[in-house]
Amino acid sequence: MPLDILFVHPNASKKIYQDLSKDHSAIEPPIWAALLANQARAKGRSVAILDCEALRLDPAASAKAVGEAGARLTAIVVYGQQPSASAQNMTGVHLLAAELKGLMPGAPILLIGLYPSALPEKCLADEPVDFVCQGEGPETVDGLLSVTDLRDAGQLRKVPGLWFREDGRAVHGPPAGLTAAANLDRDLPGMAWDLLPMDRYRTSNWHAFSNGNQKAPFASLYTSLGCPYHCSFCCINAPFGGSSFRHWSPDFMIGQFDKIAEMGITNIKIADEMFVLKQEHFLRLCEKIAARKHRFNIWAYARIDTVKEAYLDALKKAGVNWLALGIESGVKNVRADVVKGRFDELNIVDIVGKIRAHGINVIGNFIFGLPEDTLETMQQTLDMALELKCEFGNFYSCMAYPGSALHASAVAQKLELPASYEGFSQHAYECQPLPTKHLGAADVLRFRDRAFQTYYRDPGYLAHVKATFGQGTVDEIHAMVQIPLRRRLLEA
Repeated sequence: MPLDILFVHPNASKKIYQDLSKDHSAIEPPIWAALLANQARAKGRSVAILDCEALRLDPAASAKAVGEAGARLTAIVVYGQQPSASAQNMTGVHLLAAELKGLMPGAPILLIGLYPSALPEKCLADEPVDFVCQGEGPETVDGLLSVTDLRDAGQLRKVPGLWFREDGRAVHGPPAGLTAAANLDRDLPGMAWDLLPMDRYRTSNWHAFSNGNQKAPFASLYTSLGCPYHCSFCCINAPFGGSSFRHWSPDFMIGQFDKIAEMGITNIKIADEMFVLKQEHFLRLCEKIAARKHRFNIWAYARIDTVKEAYLDALKKAGVNWLALGIESGVKNVRADVVKGRFDELNIVDIVGKIRAHGINVIGNFIFGLPEDTLETMQQTLDMALELKCEFGNFYSCMAYPGSALHASAVAQKLELPASYEGFSQHAYECQPLPTKHLGAADVLRFRDRAFQTYYRDPGYLAHVKATFGQGTVDEIHAMVQIPLRRRLLEA
């Protein structure tokens, strides 16, 4: 049966993570590619997925595999499972699209994802693709596959959310709507697990601390879409046209978790931007998972002001062993400038302590280089991290991700932005943070890299890790900090 559409997840892990890509960075299932594939299949389309990152295919091998699939339409999906991922993964799009057009110049290519939704016209200008989707994808994919002639501008203009070229200029169809919250179970009926190379995925090194440092097998999925908050550094809602929150029903989602269990997978990432938010969603789902007695090792996102002590027992019983908290900054005025829905009055140390008391580990997310940051305030953030001793800490430099308010502001102020897609990666050689009102980009990046080494070499932190997880995890951390990250900005 001829293939209607091939969904492709590109690979540029070496450029994005440098040598961390060998053993330490996660290789995650492409959730949106699997959701869109299952949705198209439910409508009677013939579909396949090519995960170039999981299969470790370089651009030339990826293009060859796409050619062999012989699909009528190739959709490169560049959603991210955290805010930076879509922009940095455009590195792989750029390399793959060039190879494809050299190998199959007439083969139509559709680009879908967060970055394309934020900058659809720029994507058409910058990349050798035929179509760009602005929106989450289902309406655009369905509409484009219904077009009988992919060169007919009259038909293309009717496809919701579709951008394309007509007489050399970028034009687009009507806006695409969102899948209605009440219809998610029916219209986005889960992931096409059977089309993914599930034996190729691995979780992050820290997530495996609570699973005997066993990183594989691994699965990730969404139970909800979007976020109701308006943090200026975040771009997560770019495909959705604004802040929103929709979730699948707990009755539907427990079927997805049952499938994961049937595959023998225990390591699970709930990739929702905000899992711990609505009780009727996450608490009911946790109760159903616990009732199944699945022995999962789950991590999920929450905010300091959404985590209530009353929730923690249910989360732990479901197998939630890690909560990722957006602490961002240790300084109230710096945090208040960017975090909407403030938690200034909350005691962060106390909340982290309560989470730990219920047997749940904490990943603290910290950002250096927010607009109001100085060297002194960044040091205060590092001091807070050292005081909290979260079982793991993510140290970010502030970026102007396309689709975020910070990006719009940076463009308006004519601030220097990354010259390449990999410049949006926290771990890349080309990493290019935003300057603050008081510091240059190099100052921010230098501090971030020093903070990372300081934290993971701190004797107090390492003692806590050893007491919690054992010497094997300490050895894993020692191996991680020995891997150098080269930085163009710091070599200049």
